Amino acid sequence: MIDHAHDLASVRDATERLLTAVGKLDNASVTQPSRLPGWSRGHVLAHLARNADALVNVLEGRPMYVSGEARDTDIERDAPRPLDVQLADLRESAARFEEAGAAPADWSRTVELRNGVTDSASRVPFRRWVEVELHHVDLGIGYELEDLPAEFTEREIDFLADRFAGHPDVPATRVTDGTRAWSTGRKAGGQGPEVTVTGPPADLLGWLAGRRDGSALTSAGGPLPALPPL
Repeated sequence: MIDHAHDLASVRDATERLLTAVGKLDNASVTQPSRLPGWSRGHVLAHLARNADALVNVLEGRPMYVSGEARDTDIERDAPRPLDVQLADLRESAARFEEAGAAPADWSRTVELRNGVTDSASRVPFRRWVEVELHHVDLGIGYELEDLPAEFTEREIDFLADRFAGHPDVPATRVTDGTRAWSTGRKAGGQGPEVTVTGPPADLLGWLAGRRDGSALTSAGGPLPALPPL
């Protein structure tokens, strides 16, 4: 059962961590490359602000973005802004998302995200939590996958394993940290999974989320599966 109120509180905590960390930067460091190819740190910050507003649209029944082109144009427009403007936008957009999340609503309703993807409204706060945590790591300013809350890491591994479940190009795979296990990829045949991937939670998450190459993982039964882009 998804607890949207718990996830909204987790978004607030993650946002405060992000704002505190970003507040220690300067204008020059905002223009430097992030860990995401082709994006500066300013691009990541601009995306985070616009994503908050996009998820307000989702919660209030409007299209998430006017179009994919408009989304990209907004990020490019906002990326070069100085640090104080980036911080103000992050803070104000986060407040708008929090306000939308606090409004009385039917959290069991179905909402539409990008590209025709639908989900329960109750999962929107977790989706925002994912954006804030992973993009904080993408900034490359000292916050690493190992620093993520344990609850978040476990839930995001579960979410991503489910996302790749049934994918015809991913072999039937058991993913485990030695204590917990998840299944992903094609449906396993009578002999069970084709591949078992084992490693620390942070490295499993990094591999599934496209943030690490999986070199810290072990793969039994076959090579480490190549995952499609998210």
